[in-house]
Amino acid sequence: MIERSVLGLQEVDEMQVAVVGGKGAHLGGLSRIDGIRVPAGFCVTTDAFRRIMAEAPSIDDRLDQLSRLNPDDREAIRTLSAEIRQTLEEIAIPGDLAAAITRALAQLGEQAAYAVRSSATAEDLPTASFAGQQDTYLNVVGPAAILQHVSRCWASLFTERAVTYRQRRGIDHRTVHMAVVVQQMVFPQAAGILFTADPVTSDRRVASVEAGFGLGEALVSGLVNGDVYKVRDGEVVAKTVGTKQLAIRASPAGGTQEQAIDPELQDQPALTDAQVVRLAQLGRRIEAHFGRPQDIEWCLVDDGFQIVQSRPITTLFPIPESGDRENHVYVSVGHQQMMTDPMKPLGLSFWQMTTPAPMAEAGGRLFVDVTQRLASPASRAGVLEALGRSDPLTGDALQTILERDGFIRPLPDEGPPGPLFGGAPAPIETDPAIVTELIGRSQASIAASERDIRTKSGEALLDFIQEDIQELKRILFDPRSHQVFMSAMEAAWWLNDQLQAWLGEKNAADTLTQSVPHNVTSEMGLALLDVADVIRPHPDVVAFLHHVEDEGFLDELAELSGGREARDAIEAWLDKYGMRCVGEIDITRPRWSERPSTLVSVLLGNIKNFEPGAGARRFEQGRQEAWAKEQDVLERLRALPDGERKSEEAKQMIDRVRTFIGYREYPKYGMVSRYFVYKQALLKEAERLVQAHVLREKEDIFYLRFPELHDVARTNHVDDELIRRRKDAFRSYRALTPPRVLTSDGEVVTGAYRRDDVPTGALVGLPVSAGVIEGRARVILDMAQADLDAGDILVTAYTDPSWTPLFVAITGLVTEVGGLMTHGAVIAREYGLPAVVGVVDATRLIPDGQRIRVHGTDGYVEILP
Repeated sequence: MIERSVLGLQEVDEMQVAVVGGKGAHLGGLSRIDGIRVPAGFCVTTDAFRRIMAEAPSIDDRLDQLSRLNPDDREAIRTLSAEIRQTLEEIAIPGDLAAAITRALAQLGEQAAYAVRSSATAEDLPTASFAGQQDTYLNVVGPAAILQHVSRCWASLFTERAVTYRQRRGIDHRTVHMAVVVQQMVFPQAAGILFTADPVTSDRRVASVEAGFGLGEALVSGLVNGDVYKVRDGEVVAKTVGTKQLAIRASPAGGTQEQAIDPELQDQPALTDAQVVRLAQLGRRIEAHFGRPQDIEWCLVDDGFQIVQSRPITTLFPIPESGDRENHVYVSVGHQQMMTDPMKPLGLSFWQMTTPAPMAEAGGRLFVDVTQRLASPASRAGVLEALGRSDPLTGDALQTILERDGFIRPLPDEGPPGPLFGGAPAPIETDPAIVTELIGRSQASIAASERDIRTKSGEALLDFIQEDIQELKRILFDPRSHQVFMSAMEAAWWLNDQLQAWLGEKNAADTLTQSVPHNVTSEMGLALLDVADVIRPHPDVVAFLHHVEDEGFLDELAELSGGREARDAIEAWLDKYGMRCVGEIDITRPRWSERPSTLVSVLLGNIKNFEPGAGARRFEQGRQEAWAKEQDVLERLRALPDGERKSEEAKQMIDRVRTFIGYREYPKYGMVSRYFVYKQALLKEAERLVQAHVLREKEDIFYLRFPELHDVARTNHVDDELIRRRKDAFRSYRALTPPRVLTSDGEVVTGAYRRDDVPTGALVGLPVSAGVIEGRARVILDMAQADLDAGDILVTAYTDPSWTPLFVAITGLVTEVGGLMTHGAVIAREYGLPAVVGVVDATRLIPDGQRIRVHGTDGYVEILP
């Protein structure tokens, strides 16, 4: 037991996290790399920690209490964690363990100074760094002091911040153990941090060095702004020398102290350029050893570097696999689809089977490789125009890359490699019967699929779905369907351009598209107002809905006065729209039919904020406003030179927009409807596999790709370890923010709006629905938590069609992601809501409850005093 309690650093490597914690394992790995110097030391292993924990049974009860606390209950967490720390620090270290630690010290030099550092089993991992969660003690001298600080390190597993961090990530406190690293102190001239990938841009080819005088703690704790160097291809490409007024140095009495730096030295660089390049080379060696970009703490001692820590950088967005060493440029699919959350493997697989464009994958998100299209003169302008019009930030980022020398090698002009978004549609007559026919054909096809799938199971089910997806694609990419909504979009762009040129009016088409026929998404929001009308007269039902906690509430409704009518109305609405949900392009996400409680807060808001008949009134009001706008525009055009021709052309375009733009929402509705048919059948199959003891739980199928699921249905065998790894990966992906544009170097290229027509301090975005509105900002990230009052302005990350039921209650919209023709923009215009999308960090920069002014015509948001 004792021999396992203390291990020299040279005895451990990065595979032994369970024994020596993340920090200890990485230091052991570092000490084995040729040419990397690590201060000598040893680890007190997790076995020792478990022995100490066993000495105090009272800790068990407190851990039970902790696990039941809400992560936001700071007071209770503070009290309980303090009690656990005190108990741990008071436990005497058993004699045999103390002797083992003292023996290890004697071999290194008992009276030398040491750093005593916490090393938890859940830190410095590829998916969670836990940086700064546990404690480090510097310049500790003498065996008695070292033993005392080992106890303090054990206790630091239960600091308030470490406990809260684990609670928020759903990590069981009992599964995390603490080792302690004891290392000889080094007293450096300079110290700091080296990132082997640029922490700002994520570019893997750029190393970033931060340096200050004395110990690195001054930099890590933010006491000083150090020097910052960027190194690329063996040379310093950027350098900022900070004014370093303080250094932290070892105190003669033990511990550390702050020391003022002589004024004439404060602006001196802490490292020479040659030293920075040498340090970056050491970083590349360490990165190669661990197989991923590293965040490294270093010390400069007598012109040699010593490495005191290395951990993975967990915030970098992964790079899609390309299979070659060429430069690539990737554009996010999620930003086009209004779904920037990660997707589970089955969801990714279905989307890739549905879409014609090949898609790369990274961080649980999909990307389109646009390198060839940018390289070819024949397709470059079209891609920049299409993406730039849809999302100016993406367009500008691509332009930035094109302006760099040599990143994209121009191709000879051999014609484009095929359209990115489908080619320009052939002309089409403005005939409402075309829309009716397309919708009818799609509905009939979905009904046939639903009928035929019922008899299928096992391998036959997977074969059926694979075949049926071809039918889904035929309908989804029907050239006539494409003609309808593209001609409507082009007519809207024509109206905006021409009416601005002829009448000086911006975004006139926005009002003209209010309350159009056949918009299945906007009809969904209005239909939920009708459901509220059924419930509103029944106070018992309204009171019951305020306390809904699970998904069985629809069955319970029948026992209340008016409950049957309420249940029937909700179920009828779900029959038509229940296949939708937030993030609906991912087949694995829970649908409203599966989780109807999601809608309760929206229904209650409709009951509170509206009078009976609001749905029909709202639609009619929009129709009247659009009609009045049409008359006004045509009259003003007729008064211009050549006015009859201009008026006639505009009338043709208005008719086209109003006839066809509503259909813009239908193809996705048809696709999601079909996905739900597949999902219900697959979950039934998963139930069979659970009963046959092939799967542990039904939802495990979501972590398999479609071909893998096909194999499971065929063989009745599944790789449990693969599913476990995929679940861990998915959890880590949720913490990542996907970029709009990413290069094969891992660089996140952010675009800018490059506008000078915006007031100082305003938040810039893309204008997608005209008008100006003031009101209270409601920052809502989860639709199920929506608590809106009449007149509120919705501020959120993105809005796919599932957010539409909230649109009836708001007066304006601000989102972080979006484009001119994405769903939120289309519905905002349909409902006449001023809207600005693509406002970077809107949910962070606009406080909930803040009064704001949304300029939907000019594309910016003002935060009001």
